[in-house]
Amino acid sequence: MASIKESMDVLLQSDGAMCTAIVDANSGMVLGQAGTGLDLELAAAGNTEVVRAKLKTMKSLGLNDKIEDILITLGTQYHIIRPVASKEGLFIYLVLDKSKSNLALARRNCQEVESTLAL
Repeated sequence: MASIKESMDVLLQSDGAMCTAIVDANSGMVLGQAGTGLDLELAAAGNTEVVRAKLKTMKSLGLNDKIEDILITLGTQYHIIRPVASKEGLFIYLVLDKSKSNLALARRNCQEVESTLAL
C-alpha cells in the first residue's frame, strides 16, 4: 500500500505529467497535491462537479455501473479523473501535457495507483 505522497510521486513519473491531486469529491477538498501548471484547489472543486454530474446522470439513466475514469481532452492537455474504488468519494486527478504524454500508459498508472492507495 502506498501513501498519498508516494502515489502522487508515481503519477508524476508518467510521461508528460504536469500535476496531480487526490481529491475528496464529497467536499471538493484536495487531500494531497504535487506538480505545477494549474491551480489544483480550483481544479479539484470544478472536477468534483464533473464527477457528481456524471454519477447523477448514470443514476437517472438507471445505469448500475461504476466510473473507471473520465478523460477530458483539451488542445494541449489531457485531464484524467479516476475515482478510487476502495474509498467512495475520492478521486485521482492527473494533468498531462498532450504533446509529451502516452495516454494509455498514464491511464494504466492511474489504475495501478488507485489499487495501491492507502489512506
